[in-house]
Amino acid sequence: MTLSPELLSRPLLDHTGLDLEAADRVTYVLEQSLHYGYDQPIELLDHRLVVVPLARHGNQHRRAHRVDVAGASVRRRSRLDGHGNTVVRVRADRVEEGVSFTVVALLERVRADGPTHLSAAALHDPRLLRPTRLTTPDDRLRDLAAGVGGGTPLERAERICALVHDAIHYEYGVTSVETTAAEALSGGRGVCQDSAHVMITLCRLVGVPARYVSGHLLGEGGTHGWMEVVVADGDAAVAVPFDPCNGRRAGADYITVATGRDYSDVAPTSGSYSGTPNSTLTTSRRVGVLSAA
Repeated sequence: MTLSPELLSRPLLDHTGLDLEAADRVTYVLEQSLHYGYDQPIELLDHRLVVVPLARHGNQHRRAHRVDVAGASVRRRSRLDGHGNTVVRVRADRVEEGVSFTVVALLERVRADGPTHLSAAALHDPRLLRPTRLTTPDDRLRDLAAGVGGGTPLERAERICALVHDAIHYEYGVTSVETTAAEALSGGRGVCQDSAHVMITLCRLVGVPARYVSGHLLGEGGTHGWMEVVVADGDAAVAVPFDPCNGRRAGADYITVATGRDYSDVAPTSGSYSGTPNSTLTTSRRVGVLSAA
């Protein structure tokens, strides 16, 4: 697959009328742009982007991609972090008015290639079992975890997903990227990131390895966050995705970009610069299905 203008200009299919779970192959396109505008020139821009989908995540394959930067003369470097995510670092000595970052990617889901297999070491990975700043439990979270009950790790995860879905009501604007799981649960309101952090915290409290997932959900206007639990699969392990914000497992209408301990590992855009504090972020996104068979 190539990122030809002809391919990218093709209309998206109505995914709500497709049985994506039953399709042998599904091709997706992702076009995401972020533009930072400044009221005065800035200097020493150092920006971190985690917007390129994983090369492979279970049955999801990245077939082609590119990252474009406009508005300034920049130096950039791509690397894989400790979780296997593509991190693009962009630096510029000076930006006059604004800078834009655009990622374009073609992805393919091959049903026969799933699920997401991991080594058995993932079952004991401290990164997936220890609390982080955003997933440090308080007494209320510990009490909730104590009432989860027994069963297999997957059965406990199913119950936790339903519990979190009932406990956190979706409301935009009442939390931030700095809100902890304890704070979100106390308030009872938040966005997908908050639900994911609460579920991750509870899973880790009951001994189930868990990690944060960033990406896209078809039909939504912005980026999305969910989580995965890691359970044994023979002599290895498998990652099973849950979306507690929507109270269900994640399926073929989800596109994974990156995984980490919590949101801070996989924030799509972050960075620093020297200059005016007045900046604006404008985003746009086009994501959907090009073909399914």
